[in-house]
Amino acid sequence: MSEKITIFWFRRDLRFEDNIGLYAALEDAHPVLPLFIFDEEILDTLPTNDPRVTFIYNRVQQMRTQLTEEYSSTLAIYHGKPKEIFKQLIHEFKVHQVITNRDYEPYAIHRDKEIGSYLKSQNVAFNTYKDQVIFEENEIVKSDGNPYLVYTPYKNKWQAQFKDKENLLESSSEKYLKNLVRDHNLSHISLSDMGFTASNIEVPDYTLDPHLIQNYEETRDYPYIEEGTSKLGPHLRFGTISIRTVMKKAIAEENHVFWSELIWREFFMQILYHFPHTVTDTFKPNYDRIVWRNNEKEFDKWKKGETGYELVDAGMRELNATGFMHNRVRMLVASFLCKHLLIDWRWGEAYFAEKLLDYEMSSNIGNWQWAAGSGVDAAPYFRIFNPNTQADKFDKERKYINKWIPNIDESTYPDKMVNHKEARERCLKVYKEALR
Repeated sequence: MSEKITIFWFRRDLRFEDNIGLYAALEDAHPVLPLFIFDEEILDTLPTNDPRVTFIYNRVQQMRTQLTEEYSSTLAIYHGKPKEIFKQLIHEFKVHQVITNRDYEPYAIHRDKEIGSYLKSQNVAFNTYKDQVIFEENEIVKSDGNPYLVYTPYKNKWQAQFKDKENLLESSSEKYLKNLVRDHNLSHISLSDMGFTASNIEVPDYTLDPHLIQNYEETRDYPYIEEGTSKLGPHLRFGTISIRTVMKKAIAEENHVFWSELIWREFFMQILYHFPHTVTDTFKPNYDRIVWRNNEKEFDKWKKGETGYELVDAGMRELNATGFMHNRVRMLVASFLCKHLLIDWRWGEAYFAEKLLDYEMSSNIGNWQWAAGSGVDAAPYFRIFNPNTQADKFDKERKYINKWIPNIDESTYPDKMVNHKEARERCLKVYKEALR
């Protein structure tokens, strides 16, 4: 291709609608080459039938097909290390600039710095945009410029600074797709080319039904109410819907609890951005003095849903079968692992990272450290959920439990692996010794 082009790099924004970076690219004077890279630095850590890879692949194929059928264009798909891919693209095309939407995870920040440095050496501009959040990085901070460490004042500042006409202004990126490169011979690969096979676990569609949002606080704590959660997690994670669209729905239905949950997502994102060491270390350093038991056999029982505690086991079996677990149950199983079994929160965080369709590093780390008591605005160490009373309160008729443990009354169901009272006393003793 003799003319200069702009490359738009899709990552966590797999949509044409209301895509801020894509809009900026399409407004450029040069035709746009849309690009997606299956980053082998990430893929090499995943099982070959990972359902998230299947979901991403199918979504990218849908986008590719749409561009071919409606715009006589296509989407370039590569597999490899991003820097090497860009070296190849710079060699093949006359690239004016590369545009993408920002990612705030530590690996992504490092990767983008490396890509930006390389492109600069080639006299190619690298421009990034805010797309996956309403407020990013240092936009919501205390008056002294330091990040908030407690959610409520962060939320209050977030809401005080929020202006719907400004912060929810959608870009019309989908209206300018005629400005794409017309080339049907762009790179394309299959799942098998990357060493992956299609997973039989599917990412469910999300719902933004007004009834769900209006009744969110009344239904969200009960795992047996399947229509009580939106299933938005994976779609926000991979950007198949924009955060602005979701926020507009929350505000239109005037549900502040639903709205607050979306703000929690940004709270944890800014915590990870400002404190990247929390990927491996506790936010509160003294919690790293806890002497974890880390019994591998007990960890294996927890993973399989064989603890003998019905609600814990139902949650783990749901996770293993579907890649999803209800949020109320997530809090319980995390508390059980850290406090009943005294197993390091990092073990549980890593297992959730492997299994969750909606895995979001910042939220996963934030919530696991919340459960262990070691994170920002965390549950106090002496808050230890009783699995029995949690089941009585949130699944009184055992509808959720019976769905995931149909053999609950049979003799094959395991005995309780620990006594709640004894485990609680042991936990308090170990925590007190570490924190004194």
